[in-house]
Amino acid sequence: MLTNLNISNIVLIDKLNLEFGRGLNILTGETGAGKSILLDALALALGARSDSGLIRHGADCAAVSAEFDSINSNIATLLADVGIECDGGLILRRSLTADGKSRAWINDVAVSVRTLKSIGDELLEIHGQFANHALLNPLMHQVSLDAFASKNITGFNKLLETVNTNYNAYNAAQHRLAETEDFLARNAAEQDFLEHNIAELRSLNVQIGEEETLAAKRADIINAEKNAEILSEAVNVLGQGGNTLESQIFTAAHILERIKTDPNPYTEQIDALYNAAETVATVAGALNPSEIDTDTADSIEERLFAIRAAARKHRVSADELPAKLAEMESQLNTINNSDQELQRLKALVATTRRDYDASADELTAARKAAADELRTRILRELPDLKLGNADFMVEISAGSPSASGHDEIVFMIKMNPGMPFAPLHKAASGGELARLMLALRVVLSGNNSAVTFVFDEIDTGISGATASAVGSRLHRLAAGSQALVVTHSAQVAGFADKHFKIVKTTNDDTTTTSVYEITGDDRLNEIARIISGAEITPESLATAKTLMQAEL
Repeated sequence: MLTNLNISNIVLIDKLNLEFGRGLNILTGETGAGKSILLDALALALGARSDSGLIRHGADCAAVSAEFDSINSNIATLLADVGIECDGGLILRRSLTADGKSRAWINDVAVSVRTLKSIGDELLEIHGQFANHALLNPLMHQVSLDAFASKNITGFNKLLETVNTNYNAYNAAQHRLAETEDFLARNAAEQDFLEHNIAELRSLNVQIGEEETLAAKRADIINAEKNAEILSEAVNVLGQGGNTLESQIFTAAHILERIKTDPNPYTEQIDALYNAAETVATVAGALNPSEIDTDTADSIEERLFAIRAAARKHRVSADELPAKLAEMESQLNTINNSDQELQRLKALVATTRRDYDASADELTAARKAAADELRTRILRELPDLKLGNADFMVEISAGSPSASGHDEIVFMIKMNPGMPFAPLHKAASGGELARLMLALRVVLSGNNSAVTFVFDEIDTGISGATASAVGSRLHRLAAGSQALVVTHSAQVAGFADKHFKIVKTTNDDTTTTSVYEITGDDRLNEIARIISGAEITPESLATAKTLMQAEL
């Protein structure tokens, strides 16, 4: 529901803050007072195309904001899509500068004008210059008929759920069949390739972690070979006999023992040489390189290289080769069993389609029953709205299968006998269209996705009992939501829950439009003015009292 409308520097409006309420909000005023300006400003806040000509003369910029106290699920989804949090209340704000630039915000988050309009279309349905009647969109006709049927056709919602479930099953079966047929078309020619690669990987029989283990063993063997070379070199230096380091040390010790001095002054050196010779012999004997099993080394390296080659071939890691084998085995199995699988899937598609068609046919029958009831109720409303020559019907034709059935639904209207039926948005215009929309909305009341309805001069071309009928229906429509109505009809104004007067004043060459709520005698006088014109008469006051239905 629209709770507040704040306007700054829009045409003749300087500053304006309006608080609207639930039910029927009526706006009246003399011709030229600025009623259209008010709706221009509201449309701007809802995402209408901007025009720098809306800026008040002498001002650099204009601004308007509209505040709402609740949102529906569609709006919540739209807000979530653009990352805006909402705890229930919503403020739409728009600014306009003299250079034609426009900016938009929702709950103080900057948004595109397109986003603002998509939210605005969900919040208000305007019937007037900036009309965005949801019911003129054929896409909304099925939604509206289904909402009506859910309240008037027993078991309709359950039937909708069944159709949705059956369609999902049918769609899933179709998708699986298409996937299988596409897979077979792409892979049947690769059967030989799959068989060859499966045999190769089965023979290789790679285990998860095997590459790492083999690589570690190969590294150990390489290190052992290098160590053996080092040990052999050390042994060769030390020697194992003949003119080796050991024999040279012994020879040096024997030579020193031949010193003629007694006692021999080099006894300690001679002992050290003998000890060194024994140490060299011990070390040389311990440096025995281990023998390398060349057959084992070759087999490890060969398998490691084979595993890595297979991994490169299939563009996976070595540890993913077992999974790759299972995948190819599954593909080959699908190809080998293609006829059986295709027959199974085709049978499933046929079965799910039969189930879907059966439930969709039931849904069509239920919609036709709802359409007949909707037509009866609409036609009952039309004579009082000066549309007695009009006729209404719901055209239900075969369409593509979907989760909501296989029906194409269009609301059709003809305004005069002898004329063919035509889609709703092509058959009526102006006041006729506004009154027709009112009839539809009244009958569909309780199924409205928009919280607030705006009607601009719906009373054009009518008076008396017809105007009273319009006012009565506007009041009924607004009872479950909210309606803002700009009117020149005293009969319509008499049904107001809140009444606002639009006034234009001129002071010192400055013209300003203001709007304020009126009650009591002020409201009585305004309705009397509408009846009799500038001069209020006792007769017009008496008539006004009888029209003030909301205060009876």
